[in-house]
Amino acid sequence: MSLQNRITLNRVGKRFAGPNSGTPATEVLKDISFTLAAGELVCLLGPSGCGKSTILNLIAGFADADWGEVLLDDQPIHGPGPERGMVFQQPALFPWLSVRDNVTFGPRMAGLSERQYRPNADRYLRLVGLQDFADHFSWQLSGGMRQRAALARAWLPNPEILLMDEPFGALDAQTRLAMQELLITVWQNTGTTILFVTHDIDEALFLADRVFVMSARPGRIREELRVPFERPRSPEDLVADTAYGQLKRDILHVVREEAAKALAGEPA
Repeated sequence: MSLQNRITLNRVGKRFAGPNSGTPATEVLKDISFTLAAGELVCLLGPSGCGKSTILNLIAGFADADWGEVLLDDQPIHGPGPERGMVFQQPALFPWLSVRDNVTFGPRMAGLSERQYRPNADRYLRLVGLQDFADHFSWQLSGGMRQRAALARAWLPNPEILLMDEPFGALDAQTRLAMQELLITVWQNTGTTILFVTHDIDEALFLADRVFVMSARPGRIREELRVPFERPRSPEDLVADTAYGQLKRDILHVVREEAAKALAGEPA
């Protein structure tokens, strides 16, 4: 029995206006079509400027498509909603607030009482390993710890869909792997549907159920690949698997080809 599709993009296109009236608009996305099933974790890969973050913004409701359909449960998206959360490249925590107050900022601004949000907040702080740092200020934390706090903040409202824009890109390799494993743990505990933007092929193959490889601008879905490795996945076992090496080479070939087009300014 197939899972319910939560998100549907049907022949979506997006243009951005030029810097002045005499400059033609830039076509960023062209004929983007895909679905996200309930509880699925999908990664978007592609060269810089191909529109990956724009896709997240369309699904989040921060922007509107110029043509095509962006649907949530078969209904058009007309703006942000509590069922969709966003995690950005930088954690954007308030330095004058404690970790707990940063994590609970949304519910507090919504007027909820502490007894309504505190138990779940403490649960997510435990899940991300920050229970002993809840009263620290965010500037007292390492980069990885700040991103863990951002994850707890994003998950606290219990979003059904989480949109993640290269959240681990600025972290060192060891911290990044730890964050990837943490993400998988919390995802398996919550069943959230996740669309995760990354430039890292290894990250995509470790995290995802499916990988969409995008073309150079205007961005299209050039390849859709189902990741064949069973969960739980071990990084050590993956790199020793010949099928992993071949799949990584295949994706790398496409990504490099599209990146070369982007650098040369060629249309996709």
